[in-house]
Amino acid sequence: MELKDIMAISGHSGLFKFISQGRHGIIVESLTDGKRNNINASAKVSSLTDIAIFTHDGEIAFKDVLKKIKETENGGAAISQKSDDKDLKKYFEKILPEYDRERVYTSDIKKVITWYNQLQSLNLLDIIEEKETPAEEVKEEAK
Repeated sequence: MELKDIMAISGHSGLFKFISQGRHGIIVESLTDGKRNNINASAKVSSLTDIAIFTHDGEIAFKDVLKKIKETENGGAAISQKSDDKDLKKYFEKILPEYDRERVYTSDIKKVITWYNQLQSLNLLDIIEEKETPAEEVKEEAK
């Protein structure tokens, strides 16, 4: 499984694994309970690779934010998403000091922490490590 296969779906809690394309949308499987759902094509579905956090200089990829949390926590669980708003903001500032405080809301911080903790509890944090392919191998594969 790769990070691009993990989805966040508006209106549904938790993260989902992409299974396949359905007739009227996509078929996903919940990472927590393994139940499969058919998600309508009109639903707002985002791959975790498409998500970014606003910073003062632009954006930082969600994958990089997950890496920073993992480094800070040594692969362990992060602060609880149910913590006080002030504590969440202080924690996120420690992780990502350059985040844009005007455009990143507490609800966004809660989602990031919830998703990190979910991936950590399922031992899926290894998928955030990049699998870099040297340029020479890419050229050979293209032939």
